[in-house]
Amino acid sequence: MESAKPAFEKYVFVCTNERAEGERVSCGKSFCGKELHAKLKEAIKLAGMADKIRVSKSGCLDVCEEGANILFYPENIWLNHVELSDVSAVLEKLGIKA
Repeated sequence: MESAKPAFEKYVFVCTNERAEGERVSCGKSFCGKELHAKLKEAIKLAGMADKIRVSKSGCLDVCEEGANILFYPENIWLNHVELSDVSAVLEKLGIKA
């Protein structure tokens, strides 16, 4: 095992977990997790920050009822109840003027 410096300055984990019909709610199916991931990834790219900020899909973050959920690393900032209309606000929290 080796230690290494992360490749990006920041990581944005967007829960895209999906569950079968009738099970507990999930960010990817019950909320807008999958669409949110795609919109944020595109917005980061358009802002010219794709070499510094990585938008990644996340599996279950175990707060599904508060979805859609996003986690910023290394800041350890948690965003919940995020909607597609919040993309500009999410970018601002990352220090990007939308």
